[in-house]
Amino acid sequence: MTTAMSPSHEALKVPEVMSALRLSRSKVYDLIRSRQLVSFTVGRARRISPDSLRAFIQEQIEENAA
Repeated sequence: MTTAMSPSHEALKVPEVMSALRLSRSKVYDLIRSRQLVSFTVGRARRISPDSLRAFIQEQIEENAA
C-alpha cells in the first residue's frame, strides 16, 4: 500500500531555495556550510526540508526585529 506524501514532506533542491530566498548559489551553500540552513544529502544530492527553510526565515525575522 502506498500513500502520497504531503507537500510538507518534500525536499527542496538548492536552486529552489535560491529562488525562494532570492540569493545566489554560493550564498545558499555558505548558509548550509555555516549551519544556519539545515540540509541533508542523498547520494550526491543536497536537499533542504521546507521546515528548515521556514525556520531559517523565522530566525532572520526575529534577529532583525531585535
